[in-house]
Amino acid sequence: MNKTIIKNISQIATPEGKTALHGSEMNKIKIIEHAAIYIEDGIIKDLGTEGEVLQRVCPNNRHTKDGNTEGTDEIRTIDAGRKCVIPGFVDSHTHFIFAGYRPDEFVRRLQGTSYMEIMNMGGGISSTVKATRNADKEHLYDLGKSRIQDMLSQGITTIEGKSGYGLDFDTENRMLEVMEDLNRDTKIDISITYLGAHAVAEEYKGDADSYIDFMIAEVLPVLKDNKAIEFVDAFCEDGGFDLDQTKRLLEAAGKMGFHLKMHADEIVPIGGAELAANLGCTSADHLLAASDTGIEMLSKSDTVATLLPCTAFCLGKPYANARKMIDAGCAVALASDFNPGSCFTQSIPLFAALGAIQMKMTPQEVLCALTLNGAAAINRADRIGSIEIGKKADLNILKYEDYRFLIYNTAANTVDTVIKNGDIVAGEGREME
Repeated sequence: MNKTIIKNISQIATPEGKTALHGSEMNKIKIIEHAAIYIEDGIIKDLGTEGEVLQRVCPNNRHTKDGNTEGTDEIRTIDAGRKCVIPGFVDSHTHFIFAGYRPDEFVRRLQGTSYMEIMNMGGGISSTVKATRNADKEHLYDLGKSRIQDMLSQGITTIEGKSGYGLDFDTENRMLEVMEDLNRDTKIDISITYLGAHAVAEEYKGDADSYIDFMIAEVLPVLKDNKAIEFVDAFCEDGGFDLDQTKRLLEAAGKMGFHLKMHADEIVPIGGAELAANLGCTSADHLLAASDTGIEMLSKSDTVATLLPCTAFCLGKPYANARKMIDAGCAVALASDFNPGSCFTQSIPLFAALGAIQMKMTPQEVLCALTLNGAAAINRADRIGSIEIGKKADLNILKYEDYRFLIYNTAANTVDTVIKNGDIVAGEGREME
């Protein structure tokens, strides 16, 4: 049995629970000062003030005035350096497997060309589809592994990854297989989503209904036996898939045992939030243009409202109304939307700052949205997303003594050390001699 104790913690700051926190509950963060965390085989077994934890874990050992514990050689010790410990971040919306970059499109958007105009001219998702179809599995794996290292350095310990840059069977399957391999081979956990309905494939241009038929009849039946693929997602939007097409695909996916996600109301309010709530989607994502009715329906559902502020920032669009959603009782998560087109960044510090400054979220709400509610957005809140007994020891030691530095040290990486399953996987932390 591997035993670890993290000592010398200035502050533990964490939401609590095994499901998403809604509305005012997002503000309820547990704080433990002068704390310690005890871990066995990657699972949190005890936490509290350092004196309490040491007494429970090592009741027969002598605790010296300098904080050392004699007779604990069998327990590995990590020194938090009198800094704050928070849960590992969960990025519940990424498109991190792709080939090809699109800096020219970014500049064109800065010059006034809209995202949908670029798509209609053959750019956007179609551009990345061409590059990704031409990329072999090894190349996609190497690209994904490099991006994961960047994520880990920022304290992201679990991510959701989507396919969606193949739009044919072979490329989509290759992307899904790459994510399975990376989930096995790297220090990050990956929740895998099939997003064949990211755009209408070129082969079905002008006939979105037939493309939906193809996915229902030929793709989903093959994927349903692969337990590694948890979700099916769809881009429900004007210029993407309409409400009826999205409903048909997701209902079919649900009957095959998949959990459901939606890109909803990103650009115009077409009723995506309402559909997501009606379908019982695990999350509805984007929601920049969600209607008041849609927000109300989400607030009364278990569907997590996953907001992606870096996308609004990169597109120069108004932000999703996080304040209205939380005040209405929604469960809100924050995620990156890391992708090569509308949001080529996976910066936790940036979207945490945007959440607080532009979207009027409190520091407590931001922390909850980055951790427990992000975990709920991928159906993992029962095992990650908070620092509680029985959950995985996925933790971040910050560079500072207080969790509020996440937003106070604006848009800077405040993570000193990343701990995954009880082991240091990134950063400056060290085990005590």
